[in-house]
Amino acid sequence: MMADAQTQEPDDDGDFPVNDRTCIVTREAEAPEGLIRFVAGPDGRVVPDLKRQLPGRGCWVKMERSLVDRAVQRKLFSRALKREVTAEPDLSALVDRLLASDLVGMMNMARKAGQFVTGAMKVDAAVRSGAALAVFHAADAAHDGVRKIDQARKAWKLGTDAENDIPSFSFFTGAEMDELLGQNAFIHAAALAGQAGEGVVKRATMLEKYRGVGQSGAASGARRPNR
Repeated sequence: MMADAQTQEPDDDGDFPVNDRTCIVTREAEAPEGLIRFVAGPDGRVVPDLKRQLPGRGCWVKMERSLVDRAVQRKLFSRALKREVTAEPDLSALVDRLLASDLVGMMNMARKAGQFVTGAMKVDAAVRSGAALAVFHAADAAHDGVRKIDQARKAWKLGTDAENDIPSFSFFTGAEMDELLGQNAFIHAAALAGQAGEGVVKRATMLEKYRGVGQSGAASGARRPNR
C-alpha cells in the first residue's frame, strides 16, 4: 500500500488512518476520485500522479486548480511529503494539461469503440433517442448549432421525465481541438453508453471540476487550456 501524507492526528500507535485521503490545503477528507495525488520525482520536483500509481510517499489536493496554486504558494508540498521538494509555479497548469490529454485520449478510444459520435445531426439523434451520455461542443461553436442540440436535450428530459439533464461540456476551441485531436477534431460530439463512453464523461467531469466551471448543462463559458 502506498504511503500517503495525512493531515489528521495520528492514532495511539502514532500512525495515520491509512484509508483516509485528506487535502493538504483544506484538511478535508475526500474520496480518491475527488483528489489529485502528488509525489516527489527523482529530481525532487513535485509530480502529479493522476493514475495514483507512482511509488513513494504521496499527498493529496482536492480537484480544484485554485487549491493546487495555493499549495504551491504556501509551500505545503514539502511539509506533506516530509522532504524538501520543488513545486513549480505552473504546476496547476501542468495538471490541467494532463487532465485534458487524458480526456482527449479517452475520446479517441471511445470513437474507435463506436461510443463517441461527431456531427450535429448524429449528436441530435443520439440525444433525442436517449443514447447520449453527454454532449460536447467546441468553445467557439456557432450559437445556432449549440441551441439546436440544447433544444434536443430539453425535449429528451421532458419526454422521459428524467431528473438530470444530459450534461454538456465545452473545453476547447476548434483550433485547439485541431491541435489535440488532429483529423478527429469536432464541433459537436456525443459520448454514448459503454465503458469507453462512460470513461469520457468521467474525465470530462474531472476536468470541469478542476477548472471550476459549474456543470449547469450549458455549453458556454468553459475556461480554455493554458498553453
